[in-house]
This record gives sequence, C-alpha cells and structure tokens, in this order.
Amino acid sequence: MGADESTVGAVVLDRIGAQAAVLAGLDDAVRADEPDAVHRMRVACRRLRSALRTYRRLFEVGVTEELVAELRWLAAALGRARDREVLGERLVGRARELPAACGPERVAGALELWARAEYLRVWPEIAAALDSPRRRALADGLSVLLADPPLRGRAARRAGPELARIAAREQRRTAKRVRHALAAERGGGGQDSGGRGGGGRVSGGRDEAFHEARKAAKRARYAGETAVPVAGAAAERYVERMKAVQDVLGEHQDAVVAAAALRENADGSGEAFGYGVLYERELAAGAAARRGLRPVWERAAGRKLARFG
Repeated sequence: MGADESTVGAVVLDRIGAQAAVLAGLDDAVRADEPDAVHRMRVACRRLRSALRTYRRLFEVGVTEELVAELRWLAAALGRARDREVLGERLVGRARELPAACGPERVAGALELWARAEYLRVWPEIAAALDSPRRRALADGLSVLLADPPLRGRAARRAGPELARIAAREQRRTAKRVRHALAAERGGGGQDSGGRGGGGRVSGGRDEAFHEARKAAKRARYAGETAVPVAGAAAERYVERMKAVQDVLGEHQDAVVAAAALRENADGSGEAFGYGVLYERELAAGAAARRGLRPVWERAAGRKLARFG
C-alpha cells in the first residue's frame, strides 16, 4: 500500500511503534547517564503520549488512558533531572558572558556547583522509575497495543484527509491558547514564581498562559510529524512553523524558570550581585520572547497550512 493509500490507523500505529522502539532502546543509556539519553527518552515519552491522546478516537474507548497516564509519570520522573540539566547549562553559559565587574567565572562556578548538586539530588528518581514494576508494565502495555491494536472503524479511513483534519484541529487549539497568552500579556497578567529551585512548571497568570500555549504548539508539531510520511513537504512545513512557535514559547518558559531559580538562590550563592545581573537579563529575555510570539504565530496561523492535499 502506497503512502497516499494508507489508512490513518496504519500511519498512527507506525508512529507509536517507532517511538515505542526508541523508548525501549534507551533504558541502558539512561541508567549509564550517557549524554542526551535522558532527553531522548523524555521526548519519546512525550511523542508517544501525544499520539495516544491526539488519535485516541481511533482506538476503543478508554484503551489508551492508562498508557497516557504511565507515560506522563515516566516523563515526569525523567523531567526533574533533565530540567535541572538544561537550566544549569543555560545559566552557566550566560554567567560566562557577564561583564568582568560581575566576576563571570566565579558566578559560573557557583552556578555549576548548584546545578550539579540539584541534578544529583533528583537523579535517584530516574533509576527508581526504570527499575520499577510500572516501567515494565508500561513496556508490556505498549507491546500489547501494537501486537493486537484495538482499532475502531474510523481507523480505516484514508490517512491523508484524516491527518490533515486533525492537524487543523490542533492548529485551532494552539490558536486559542496563543490568543489567550497574548491577551494575558496585554492585560499585564503578571509573572509567576516559576516553581521551586528551577523546576519546569509555572502556575497562574500570564506565564501560565504562555506555558499552556507552548504545550499546545508542541502537540500540534507532533501531529504534523505523524503526517510527514503521508503528506511530505506540506506536513514538514506545518512542523517547521509549529516548532518555531514552540521555540519562542520555550525560550519564554526557560527565562521564567531561570529567573525564579536565580531569585531563590541568590542569597546563599555568595555571588548575589552577579545573580542579580543575570536575573535582570532573564527578565529581558522573557519580555523579548513575548514580543516575538505574535510574528512567529502569524506564520503558523494560516488556514492553508494544514491542507496537506
């Protein structure tokens, strides 16, 4: 069967199977703390969860819910270490760009020690998750789903039109979140704390609105990735533009979290002045990302973008 004749069920199962294989192949690399292994496993979790949520109506009712919950659990266990790793890399790199009067190498050294300590503090959560019965049950559940897919009748529809329709739905969902974020920015919704000690979540107000828009853009991007084997360049263009939206919103999220970590840890760092300068720079980076959202979104908002042909 050619790509243009594929059923939507077959395309989605291919996507789930490919990401399940990535997930299964990374356990040893993650245990060994190989470079980028935690990140790659976390992304595989997210892509799998997104596929199971976005295309859940292709499966019998309720079949995907437990897998989605367990993928969320595993991604969260991986995420606490990964978020601290990314945050540390960002802050150390930016510290080295500080003016000489701030003592850039001293500030970078203090941040490096803090970030490493934070990473090591949460690393045992990853080992415990990988060795847990839940991790084995998740692998078994994905295998069962792929071996005997509980598909509904709609899964037999032609892939091209269905994937385009779903991509358009995800684009509309992202548009709603982006509009909310831009309205919150105009209304001066306020900056949130960004979580404790450099975690990856925010809550409340403007920053939460931007965070929710980022998640929607990521889910839309993943829907576009699923369509690429069928729709080719048209889906690749959709992915590229949704990724651009995700990136600018991700920069905002990173700046919010970095500013919170600097504020919360400045007093005990011994480098309060340098931390303060970095804090102001992160606030400026967040403001720049908010200003950059509208033009990036305009390139992703066109109705024709999800018309894969």
